[in-house]
Amino acid sequence: MPPYLVGREKVREFSRAVFATNPINFDPEAAQAAGYADVVAPPTFAVVVQEATLAQLLAEPDAGIDFTRVVHGDQRFSFSRPIVAGDELTATLTVASVKSLGGHSMVTAESTIVDASGAHVVTATSTLVVRGDE
Repeated sequence: MPPYLVGREKVREFSRAVFATNPINFDPEAAQAAGYADVVAPPTFAVVVQEATLAQLLAEPDAGIDFTRVVHGDQRFSFSRPIVAGDELTATLTVASVKSLGGHSMVTAESTIVDASGAHVVTATSTLVVRGDE
C-alpha cells in the first residue's frame, strides 16, 4: 500500500469536522510555536490512514466478512507522537483476534502506522462486530 501524505488542508478539514478548537490544528505558526513542524492532526485523524487497511481486510475473500453485516464496535489509539501535516505515513494491518459471541463474530484489527523513517507514530485498533444470521 502506498504511503499516505498528510496534507495541511486535510488536517484543517478533519479538525473542522470533529469541532477541534486548538489553533495548532489550523495555524502553522501556532503549531510551530508549540514545537511542531506544521499543523497537528486531532488524535482521531489516524482513522483516515487506518481506513485503507481495514478496506483491504473487508475486501479479502478469505476473511469471509460480509460488509453489510459489519458494525464498528470499538476504536482505540496508542500514540508515540501526534500526526503532523507533511508526515508520510504507512499502515500495516494485523488481525489481533477473532472471537465468537452468540452467533456474532468480533474481529479486532490493529493498524500500525509509521512515518517515512519507519518510526512508530500510532497504532489504531478497531473492533468490528460481524452480525451472524438472524
